[in-house]
Amino acid sequence: MAEFQPIATMRSAFPTKFGIPRQSGLVTELKSTIVFEPAYRNPEMLRGIEGFSHLWLIWSFSKSGDHWSPTVRPPRLGGNQRMGVFATRSPFRPNNLGLSSVRLERVELHTPEGPVLHVSGADLMDGTPIFDIKPYIPYSDSRPEAAGGFTDRVGDFLLDVKFPQKLLEKLPADRQAAAVGVLSHDPRPSYQRKPGRVYGLNFAGFDIRFTVEDAVLTVQSVEKQI
Repeated sequence: MAEFQPIATMRSAFPTKFGIPRQSGLVTELKSTIVFEPAYRNPEMLRGIEGFSHLWLIWSFSKSGDHWSPTVRPPRLGGNQRMGVFATRSPFRPNNLGLSSVRLERVELHTPEGPVLHVSGADLMDGTPIFDIKPYIPYSDSRPEAAGGFTDRVGDFLLDVKFPQKLLEKLPADRQAAAVGVLSHDPRPSYQRKPGRVYGLNFAGFDIRFTVEDAVLTVQSVEKQI
């Protein structure tokens, strides 16, 4: 069997796993870039890609380690109910592979680092290795009649985000909407729901501290990381 090598690397606002949306496409304001490895910096490899609005990314959960389990505890089920690993999107899988659909915002063919893809809605940590990129094809990839298993029952719980304007303005203007979107999807681990506890989110070079009471998330401070 051939050994796979990364073709590109994701550059995103998340230096750690904490706060990354649980699925791609949940926070459309999130902007990221895909930078190709030197061996694949050939503009010809991207000929025609601008005709597609969305892409599939096949990537690796590079920080999950080699441990995997036949059953896992999905966060959307509160972390208390076990499901089969192949019935979930858990990172703790035999081959640690992830699949994400992202929107292609624009293509930059000639940069100091070769061709770069600008995408939105990604759920990848900064530095994530990407093994393949494929176009999203609506007539075959979209299945409106598909059943969502346990996700149909729990959906995605959103928090009401209270982000004081003076704190929000500490973030770059092009990152503000994305930060609010990330916080609204409740970045806390499913097993940590202690009222009054202060959590810290590293986002785009800033440390965002917040608390959660009932269904309201309140930002307490924003500091630029050194």
